[in-house]
Amino acid sequence: MPLPLTLPVPSDTALQHSHAVQEAIQDKINAAGGWISFAQYMELVLYAPGLGYYSGGATKFGSEGDFVTAPEISSLFGRTLARQAKQILEHTKQADILEFGAGSGKLALDLLFELEKLGCLPKKYYILDVSADLRQRQQTLFENNAPHLISLLHWLEQLPTKFTGLILANEVLDAMPGHLVVWHKHHLYERGVTCEDKTLKWREQPLSDGTLFELASKLTPQIMTSDDQSNAHYISEINLTTRRFICSMADILQQGAMILIDYGFGCNEYYHPQRSQGTLMCHYRHYAHDDPFYLPGLQDITSHVDFSAVIDTMKNTELELQGYTTQAHFLINCGITEILAQTPAENVTQYLPLTNQLQKLVSPAEMGELFKVIALSKKNCPPLIGFTSGDKSHLL
Repeated sequence: MPLPLTLPVPSDTALQHSHAVQEAIQDKINAAGGWISFAQYMELVLYAPGLGYYSGGATKFGSEGDFVTAPEISSLFGRTLARQAKQILEHTKQADILEFGAGSGKLALDLLFELEKLGCLPKKYYILDVSADLRQRQQTLFENNAPHLISLLHWLEQLPTKFTGLILANEVLDAMPGHLVVWHKHHLYERGVTCEDKTLKWREQPLSDGTLFELASKLTPQIMTSDDQSNAHYISEINLTTRRFICSMADILQQGAMILIDYGFGCNEYYHPQRSQGTLMCHYRHYAHDDPFYLPGLQDITSHVDFSAVIDTMKNTELELQGYTTQAHFLINCGITEILAQTPAENVTQYLPLTNQLQKLVSPAEMGELFKVIALSKKNCPPLIGFTSGDKSHLL
């Protein structure tokens, strides 16, 4: 995908920041002997303290940022998710909520407002976010809109050693640094980043051992399906960070469930022979393109989630699969249409915007089909209402 010709021009301050990020990348490449993996590059440009996209102060969410998430689209999202949260909290004694990557704080706000109405507030609402700037914005949002709930909020710098309740991650897995693997002429390579004449460039090196090699080798028969594979050239992502994340959650979760919401698919669709260029995507000021070297530090970089990898990792833990379905099915199962019906249709100024928002959340042409919801639980969690119909676990 070529860069759009109409990308907004960054300010001088933003450009200076991007130059500083690129210098840090060059230093990292030089220190590593001239090459770093794409996972290392992604970690730097997104999360390097004070420099990375998520750890810097630029606006990221909403109409003024680079992309819009479901909580920003409509409060219906958080209010509906609260119905599922209520079921989990009521089943789990001494239950808290832990949200990863809370963004603007909008999901936390809508969720707690609705749980308050339902008489089921958690003991504490923990937020783990890498950005000090975002933590400040989250706090300000609650100070301005729900000061009576702010005492529930607790910001964490690192994972707790133990947790009971509900773990939430909405559009978190897609931004976890992943490796790029190339299948070419019966050989495996890892695509990484080098720097020539102060310009970031791709460079591949042979992949021959380790976990990444083992996972890529297992995928080879699925990817290379044609009779004549001599000219086959296939590139895709394998995310080891996601696997480590699932293992960490399995370790800390004592009782309760974790709900992960993101765009992606199962292994068979993710590594389909025709998906030969992978799923890597960049977002800058609501424009999508595929050049991760453009304005490092000023744009988001993501890849779709391989939900089968979540299941494979889960098998080595005490976690149990509760369900896997589309965002549309999950929200409808949890009662989003009933929540909409609480606003009278005669109240056109409020009702019509909500119906448009609902359409964006559940329509197959919008977020409804591409975004998936997967739930993992521990210690006899009851069947979750979000997966009563439309379960797609067989696709994993």
